[in-house]
Parts: sequence; C-alpha cells; structure tokens
Amino acid sequence: MAHSPFPAHALTPMISFDTDGHRFNLRAVAVILSGDHVLLHRLDGDEYWSLPGGRIEAGEDAATAVAREMREELGIAVTVGRLLWIVENFFGSGGRAYHEVGLYFATDVPSDARILDLDARHFGDEQGRRIEFAWFERKELADIDVRPAFLRDALVQEPFQFAHVVNRDAG
Repeated sequence: MAHSPFPAHALTPMISFDTDGHRFNLRAVAVILSGDHVLLHRLDGDEYWSLPGGRIEAGEDAATAVAREMREELGIAVTVGRLLWIVENFFGSGGRAYHEVGLYFATDVPSDARILDLDARHFGDEQGRRIEFAWFERKELADIDVRPAFLRDALVQEPFQFAHVVNRDAG
C-alpha cells in the first residue's frame, strides 16, 4: 500500500463547498486565553490575525474539530470547553465571496505547553503553509487587524456571554 503524502485528515472531506457564487465553510474555533492575553494566528502572506481553528470534517463534531486542529497545528492536546458564539461570517478574500458559519469554543491548553510563553512567536503548519501564533493583550485588539471584526469587541467582554453573531467584513 502506497504512503500518502497528505495527513489522514486531508483525505476526509472538510465541510466546504461552492454554491451560488459563494464558498461555504463550517469552521470550529478555539478561544484560548492566558490572563489578559488571547492567542491569535495568521498564515504566511496574510496581513490579518484570527483565532485558531479550522474547517470541520464530515461526520465530526465541532469540539472534536477544535481539538484536532490544535493537535495538528501546535502539537498540543487541548481541553475544549463551552460554546461561546455562533457566528455567521460574510467576507471576501482573493476575489471570492465567503459565507462561513463558525462555532467558537472556550479552550484550555495544558499548563506546561510551550505555547504559553506570551513573549515568543510560535510556529506551526497548516497544510504545508507556515502559520504564526502570537499572544495579544485583549484591550489592544482595536489597534490590530483581527478578523472577523466582531472579535475586537467580543474578546474584551468579561465574562463572555453566549451570542449569535452576524458579521459582515468588507473584503
């Protein structure tokens, strides 16, 4: 049997498809805090930051998808907590219109995880592209290009309140 150059998950269909001029994605997202800081990431070539996560695979529940993405991107086992937000996100990227539904979960990392070094930049891999992780003070998010844009306000709230959010970013 030949060895595939792709991780096993790459052979499982992600819930993403094109319809009526839009690309639809079903995304699971980790909200990882350390004190007053939040963990954000960006792919090489992107100028904006977002919360870590990824598309949900067919047959996979969203919390499991968060745990899988953190294992793949950072090599850590996380504890996925409560659902914080359901987000309908509409945006444009690369000349394409996107309609994304995101399920955002409170997520904890082990106390000895290297990612908890707030002063370091951390790097992972997203299907062959380098992905950078960094910590940002939540109160300073208004000065950073964070997407979806609703996060600039949502991430500074204490405590987080469950919400259904409709976000429309210019793209």
